[in-house]
Amino acid sequence: MNSNAIEKLAPIFSAAFALIYIFSVELNWALVTYHPKIHQWGWLVEPSRDGPPMYWYGWLVTSTLGATAVSVLALPFLKDRPTQYWLGWTIPLLVIISVFYLFRDFFLR
Repeated sequence: MNSNAIEKLAPIFSAAFALIYIFSVELNWALVTYHPKIHQWGWLVEPSRDGPPMYWYGWLVTSTLGATAVSVLALPFLKDRPTQYWLGWTIPLLVIISVFYLFRDFFLR
């Protein structure tokens, strides 16, 4: 992949990652679950084995794979279009605001 393609896909990847991440957290779409107390990994969302499970790694994997797929699918449509830099920071900023809204009870204690 040449640098022009990466330059065009970076804003798409950033925006897709942010959107998929917020849905992954809210709907718990984790591809892996880590159980830190017993140092074990599991596929998809698993209930607690011994102590609280960690889904964060699974959310990151879900978001990375989803954003990569969106970027690859968008590449043919973006070849002849100018790079949309605003997309790479606007959507993640909106997602950050939505995370603050979702966790408003935690932050306003």
